[in-house]
Amino acid sequence: MLVKQVEVKGIMTKSNLPVADFSVNPYVGCAHGCKYCYASFMKRFTGHTEPRGEFVDVKLWPPIKNPAKYAGKEAFIGSVCDPYQPAEEKYGRTRALLEELAGSGVSISIATRSDLVLRDLDLIRAFPNARVSWSINTLDEDFRRAMDRGASIERRLAAMKEFYDAGVQTTCFISPIFPGITDPKEIILAARDRCNLVWLENLNLRGDYRARILGWIHENHPELDDLYHAIYAKKDRSYWAELDQEMRAFAQAEGFPYVRDDDSRRSAFGQPPIIVNYFFHEEVKKSAKQGK
Repeated sequence: MLVKQVEVKGIMTKSNLPVADFSVNPYVGCAHGCKYCYASFMKRFTGHTEPRGEFVDVKLWPPIKNPAKYAGKEAFIGSVCDPYQPAEEKYGRTRALLEELAGSGVSISIATRSDLVLRDLDLIRAFPNARVSWSINTLDEDFRRAMDRGASIERRLAAMKEFYDAGVQTTCFISPIFPGITDPKEIILAARDRCNLVWLENLNLRGDYRARILGWIHENHPELDDLYHAIYAKKDRSYWAELDQEMRAFAQAEGFPYVRDDDSRRSAFGQPPIIVNYFFHEEVKKSAKQGK
């Protein structure tokens, strides 16, 4: 693993995401090395020749001038890296960012696959409308290890519980859903007592990881080849439409609100968790922008 420190001009970047005003990434690259990572495209902007997942640049930025100017805004921490990847334990750049923004009035949303975030619980809970999400797309540790080098599912769920019990809004991000492999219902049942929101996101295959994932499916689950060909070569959306209906029926039976709209995420707090469907990105992004 190549780790080096790099100086950058700033850390707060205006976001084009519909759910945040700023994207904040204390690192470039990610040691978790998720095989399906959509952020793998970032490598071409780094100058690195190492494979994605084998390098991490630790960002060093000048002090944030007048943090109070971000009051009332929302910062998404970890849009293209995990802010609590292993380098954070040594370099503490995410914690340094939180300390700079503390008391500024900015809202924060953190996405991670780690339980190292527990170290900063007291700091995070002091932010208005703070939310932490953990990506969990399986309860099968063998499949998890084949796909990423993050914390175990048990540790992610345990961290989610501690934040939830501390009054911090938590999200179980079931992403990406692998057709024929991921069982969203069993994950929701495992997380129902420790999250305010459940986000469902389908596996999107594009860029350099498309061939990698399809090759892994063929080698390990050849019985799914036809299904993946229909979804990713023929652009057949019927699998996701059927899963949408299945999850709607499941949510109704369990007493969970189920929506295909992003607006509810901002006010969701308490139980039962709200389930948000992100299967059809072009529709969700449009509705989310209208609701901002």
